[in-house]
Amino acid sequence: MTQSRQIHLVRRPQGMVVAEDFAVVPVETPDAADGQVQLQALLVSVDPYMRPRLDVDQPLGAPMLGSGIARVVQSRNPAFQEGDLVRHFNGMQELFVSDGRGLQKLDADPELPLSVYMHALGGTGITAYGGLLETGALKDGEQVFVSTAGGAVGSVVAQIAKIKGCYVAGSTGAADKAAWLRDVAGLDAVINYREQPFAQAVREAMPKGIDVYFENVGGEQLDAILPRMNVRGRIPVCGMISTYNGDRVGVKNLSSIIYSRVRMEGFVASDFPHLQAQFQSDMTGWLKSGQLKYQETILDGFERAPEALVGLFSGKNAGKMLVRAAD
Repeated sequence: MTQSRQIHLVRRPQGMVVAEDFAVVPVETPDAADGQVQLQALLVSVDPYMRPRLDVDQPLGAPMLGSGIARVVQSRNPAFQEGDLVRHFNGMQELFVSDGRGLQKLDADPELPLSVYMHALGGTGITAYGGLLETGALKDGEQVFVSTAGGAVGSVVAQIAKIKGCYVAGSTGAADKAAWLRDVAGLDAVINYREQPFAQAVREAMPKGIDVYFENVGGEQLDAILPRMNVRGRIPVCGMISTYNGDRVGVKNLSSIIYSRVRMEGFVASDFPHLQAQFQSDMTGWLKSGQLKYQETILDGFERAPEALVGLFSGKNAGKMLVRAAD
């Protein structure tokens, strides 16, 4: 047995999450038995999809659901060797045992930081890539708007659209994120929705209308976008973060999709296994060439996972939010 820690949800959040909703719980982790591996968490992912799960799906008093990158530290499973890096969905556990099911070996490119495999080359990256190019059916040179464009998914979406020769605008709620999107990511227009009337700003930013709206927010932003959609426009729906903490702003302009023949379609990252090889090739090339930039917020120390969860939903992150549990 080895002393370890887990992050538990100890009470259901009431609106915005707070640190007291979580606990860092000491546990004992057994050694690997026959057919098993013991793994040390290296990077722990913190993502917007976790918030709605806290209301129902996430059990109380159990490790938080989630993904990460871990290193094999003990192996009694012939498929894995000590030192192997793996992606996993075993939740927020500092040290854990697995029979190998659900583990995916990671052959990381030594020229890239390991952390990029948790965002641009990981789940948020394939979400952006598949959601924009397949669900959104992007065509070169189209008019694209991205909500939460400063986030881990939105920033990748916006830059892929720029790589494809599109006119791209996006929204964010922070001045520093707006500056990064304009000056580093190269967006054509950026709206800080905390500083500008959003509907008017969209009209000014998108004079030729919108062919693809990559939806991460919902609520008032969706309502303002709908009348600006062009005929045969597409709205790939990745998230509705404005509703995750209990806010429910009604959408009044949904009828706009009828006469403009707009298609709205939800999707999840697991919809795109057939795109993985091309995604890995494209994204690796874009990162190495500098065509695609990224931001990441990494908190050091496994015990800071609750702080990261609270920070994500209060906008304290730039790009992908991660916790570094070990080197």
